[in-house]
Amino acid sequence: MSGETNLNKLIASLSAVLVEGLYVFVTVQADQRPKDLVPRMSFEEAEGTTLIILKSQAEKHGLPYEFPCRMITLNIHSSLEAVGFMARIASELAKHEMGVNPVSGFFHDHIFVPDGREGDAMKALQQLAMAHR
Repeated sequence: MSGETNLNKLIASLSAVLVEGLYVFVTVQADQRPKDLVPRMSFEEAEGTTLIILKSQAEKHGLPYEFPCRMITLNIHSSLEAVGFMARIASELAKHEMGVNPVSGFFHDHIFVPDGREGDAMKALQQLAMAHR
């Protein structure tokens, strides 16, 4: 198992990085996905494939989209078995009336927050980390 599992260490060591770009969520059928589309994330669901892509890509391909958002990488190597990390992040942002769509990668967790709220999210995450140091 790689990555940190201790919740207090994860929160105290948290460094949030705002990723460039305006992202959106779209859904396509597997056989209708444009070949030149480069998703940040894809997930196969029974109803279709969910993609997180740049808004400009969605518009270029005429794809209906939802949730214009900004991506924040939680720059700590969290274990995929870490308990409560994303729940703690989501709960903190909920205090600021902010919805969060989390995605876990092998090395890092990422959150997608509403466009225009990224500054609020970054500030809240910084304050959360400082309170645990």
